[in-house]
Amino acid sequence: MKFAAFLKKNGFVLGLLLALIVSDLLISWWNPMVSSRRFYKNDFTKTLFHHNWSQSGPVFFGNSSVTAAYIEEQSDSHLIEMGLSYGKITDLKEILDRGLYHVQDELVVGIDVHTMLDSLETDPTYPWFKPWYQPYVYTYRDYFRDSGTEFACALYEGLSKQDASRMEACAKFPETLKLSKSDPFAYQPRWIDKELYHNRIDDAALKEKWADYDKRFGWMTLKDFQDNLDALQWVLEYAKAHNLTLRVIWMPWNKGYEQPPYVASLKQTVNAQLEQAHVPVLDLLDHYEPQYFHDLVHLNREDGAPLFTKEVDAWLHSLEKPSKS
Repeated sequence: MKFAAFLKKNGFVLGLLLALIVSDLLISWWNPMVSSRRFYKNDFTKTLFHHNWSQSGPVFFGNSSVTAAYIEEQSDSHLIEMGLSYGKITDLKEILDRGLYHVQDELVVGIDVHTMLDSLETDPTYPWFKPWYQPYVYTYRDYFRDSGTEFACALYEGLSKQDASRMEACAKFPETLKLSKSDPFAYQPRWIDKELYHNRIDDAALKEKWADYDKRFGWMTLKDFQDNLDALQWVLEYAKAHNLTLRVIWMPWNKGYEQPPYVASLKQTVNAQLEQAHVPVLDLLDHYEPQYFHDLVHLNREDGAPLFTKEVDAWLHSLEKPSKS
């Protein structure tokens, strides 16, 4: 009786709450952060998009240094390039642990001077960062606001025939407004390619970037890498349990500039873990001359990346067991 009275008294509020929950579940099912080009796409989604949404295969994982250096279409190792902007070993652990991607046969992990920084800010839209209990729309509210504003501005321009660019919020979408004159539902598809690094930035910019890295990370010690060291151990055990061939590459650093102070101790610690697990390592940290770089950590697409891809292919092939005749 009391329960019925409670429902009667609070029916509207409960109905509204139910409607919100159902709406969010439906939007989660639609998953526009992945399925709709109206919305921003992170590098994990871009990887899936460029491989026909396949969620399995041999993988070369790392951060943007891997995206910059490894040219998948020129490689004969047939690895899926899964370089993620600000990607870390903790991200790889989440991907594997949650079954978001099923690595098959071979896993190559690229580690550069930033891959294991626990406190390094990363892309908050990676799906493993969303708590299960948090509403979808709330989690990605900034991107809904951006795409929703674009939609409203295009609709206003297209239907009212008024100049929407006079409004500050709409002025950010000039191309959409042009298209909306003939199609009120027009929009500019969000960028679906990963960032590549062309040519070489000048010395002044390199010095400024080095100073920024040194200020942000130069003081760090091994304790600032512990989460990623633990994640690396988890990956080692996962690879063994799933019979994956695991390789690790120390990604290139521009040796025209001093390496971050923490690199020596981090490298020693990581290599000890890898040696204990009998994982082959290719050390390219100070292998390339400055002319092959775009900046401090990204090889340029014109000269550095083709050379890196060729040398990685050769190394991987050298590790292959000879076939029995």
